[in-house]
Amino acid sequence: MELTRRALVNGGAGAIAAGTLAGCLDEVGTPNGSLDGGYAAFFTLWDWSHLVARDAIEFENPVGTGQSGHGWSPSGDLTREIADAGVFVYFDTPEFRWAQDIATTLESDYETVSVIDGLAGLDDQLLDWDHEVDGGSHDHGDENGSHDHDSADSHDDSHDHSESSVDPHVWLDPVLAQDVVETISSGLADADPDNAETYEENASAYVEALDALDQQFEELFAAADRRVAVFAGHDSFTYLQERYGFELHTPVGVSPQAEPNQGDISETISLVEEEGIETILYSPFEDRDGQYPPLVNAILRETDGDAMPITHLSGTLAKWQRKDWGYLEQMQEINVPAFREALDAQ
Repeated sequence: MELTRRALVNGGAGAIAAGTLAGCLDEVGTPNGSLDGGYAAFFTLWDWSHLVARDAIEFENPVGTGQSGHGWSPSGDLTREIADAGVFVYFDTPEFRWAQDIATTLESDYETVSVIDGLAGLDDQLLDWDHEVDGGSHDHGDENGSHDHDSADSHDDSHDHSESSVDPHVWLDPVLAQDVVETISSGLADADPDNAETYEENASAYVEALDALDQQFEELFAAADRRVAVFAGHDSFTYLQERYGFELHTPVGVSPQAEPNQGDISETISLVEEEGIETILYSPFEDRDGQYPPLVNAILRETDGDAMPITHLSGTLAKWQRKDWGYLEQMQEINVPAFREALDAQ
């Protein structure tokens, strides 16, 4: 990847209300109909879109380094910029409300702009926020390399759960990720038939890399001495748990606004002691100035262990950007080693 060539664009503050979007439309020129560039709604989609398009389309991520795509608010000019570029890759889910609003505007007012929903075709693979991981095994493919998706019902999504009940973090499952990459490839091919073969070849190569990542996780969890780990943060990893049959206990739950009470923390400490857990997992996005988040310290004060970060990959950090780490690199360099330690899969 060439992060120096495709630097992240910091988004401005302020939510786009429906009226603001409508007010901007009169100012946005008619798109030229060519794919001069593209935008993706958060880090992982941006990384995948770039790797499928390569030099054919220059993709940008409007979400700034250190931020997540959900709960983010763009500036009023973003709709104009995307319309001028020609393609927008997003997830049609209320967790990314700003992206839904922009996609709706583009689809209704700009016929020449290509809008690609990475979740298209995955309705029967999406999990409820309150989905209970069954801990069972899953079929990851036949001898010819095709992948089979089992589990889950069809739903929508919202992080505050006020409108629907779907967990959108499908990108953390390396198997479902393959479907999203193929959807991006198909969408780009429809929009730009001249480069369809390029998109298909690039996507095929990346799907192979995702399949190898899936196998790496399979081997890790097969070697694990325990099936439960502790995460000091809100749980974005249900798809990973469902895929590989382990439990990620958290005293927080799924909502990023939730605060654990003392009873939740005490229960977690008891679990750490009972299971002999020596490594507590946490989000590096909550790490400030090299210090563990308060919840991590609260658990470590009462237990004998240390902590390691795992990333939800809806955003990236400057230190990873400097290393040119995309989705695969962050999975392999951060999440795989952390789960190996937390589950004692040495």
